[in-house]
Amino acid sequence: MPIEQRGVDTIPEEERTSGPRDLISILLGSNLCLGVIVFGWLPPSFGLGLWPSLTAIVTGTVVGIAVTAPLALVSLRTATNLSTSSGAQFGVRGRLVGSVVGLLLSLGYTALTLWIGGDVMVGALSRLTGLPDTGVSRAAMYGVLAACTVVGAVFGYRLLLRMSKVLSIGMVILLAIGIYAYAPDFTAAAPVDTYLLGSFWPTWLLAAVAAGLSGPVAFITLLGDYTRYISPAKHSSRKVLWATGFGLLIGLLIPQLFGTYTALAARAGAEDYAGPLVAASPLWYLVPLLVAAAAGSVGNAGLMLYSMGLDLDAIVPKATRTKATVIAAAVATAFVFIGSFEWNVQSAMTSFVLVLTAIGTPWAVITLTGYVRCRGQYDADALQVFNRRSVGGIYWYRNGWNLKATLSWAIGAGVGLLAVTTPFYEGPLLALTGGVDCSFVLSGLAGGLVYAALTAGEKAPVTAGAPTASEEPVAA
Repeated sequence: MPIEQRGVDTIPEEERTSGPRDLISILLGSNLCLGVIVFGWLPPSFGLGLWPSLTAIVTGTVVGIAVTAPLALVSLRTATNLSTSSGAQFGVRGRLVGSVVGLLLSLGYTALTLWIGGDVMVGALSRLTGLPDTGVSRAAMYGVLAACTVVGAVFGYRLLLRMSKVLSIGMVILLAIGIYAYAPDFTAAAPVDTYLLGSFWPTWLLAAVAAGLSGPVAFITLLGDYTRYISPAKHSSRKVLWATGFGLLIGLLIPQLFGTYTALAARAGAEDYAGPLVAASPLWYLVPLLVAAAAGSVGNAGLMLYSMGLDLDAIVPKATRTKATVIAAAVATAFVFIGSFEWNVQSAMTSFVLVLTAIGTPWAVITLTGYVRCRGQYDADALQVFNRRSVGGIYWYRNGWNLKATLSWAIGAGVGLLAVTTPFYEGPLLALTGGVDCSFVLSGLAGGLVYAALTAGEKAPVTAGAPTASEEPVAA
């Protein structure tokens, strides 16, 4: 299989051979990994029992999908990734806002996947073979996983799609076996006695955002990496939208609910998930657990790293996608080492997802608003101006930046950061929300309302040369 040569350039129609089923496969297969499973551990680690944990995860996931899934339609129309597509609203240089947001999201989730996957693999090998469970062993395992991940990410979309199709079947089987393996120790009671935020509802809302909502939001810049390979002339917007929503729903709920189940069975408290998961596993399940940790981590981190390569390629047009991917892998691995030896897993995860959700949501709202205004009609060639290191086009705005969109995003992100609560930082707006983290809602509302106010009465740039579709786009 040849290495993919495409970066963030426009995918030609003859190469857009994927379909909605491929989209479901990649969203399911790539998420069946410990990097997503571990989010199911967060609600029990916050002090929630079985049913509060399940309702928090399901509610947050459904709300997140409603906001995130329509973004898949943008790249269906532009034939390039979402960060580049956002140039229609932010300007061909201003789209760097989306590239940076996407890079940070992918970087964090790649590091988390390698971190948790490596820890479980070392723990399982320690029980099976007597391998010393030391910092050196873990560092070596992180390096091995990162190297395998680079291979998949460098070869690109086609290889990752094939891997996802295999993982979507294999990992479901391994997780189903895991339900049986951990059943004797399962209990519905929370493993800790107190609520993280002192009372039920603030803690439940935190879980809904940190464990449920964060899953779909992680894809706000990733969905276009896959839908750019789907032809709007062959597949309707409606089918792509439903495939995206369904793929995200099953792809996120299956692993996260498995994480909640195993966290309760293993009595995994606030300090760690990987250690108790391995310790509570019956001896016969250690090999399937080892396979799940290795294969799932490579599949998920490979897609995240692939997206990182595209975003870095968008930020530095002179770099090839392959070089950008290798650089991104090195940075992600460094973050794994720092996180593993310096940070508490729960605190690091919670802070990471809440902060990036607050930053990313207003960008998504503005991008979707632009999609609705232009009715899914884009000038694909004009979006590539920055990549060609030229100037002009209908998305040039002021020196390549749409200051109104950029300012709206900055205000939304700032409001979100002022309203966030993490183990390391609490925003001053929490006093106005009763201590409840509403950063996701406030950041999206602030960014969207400011953008609507600043651009009231303006018409979105529309070109007659935009790609055609089999039906009118589905409004977000």
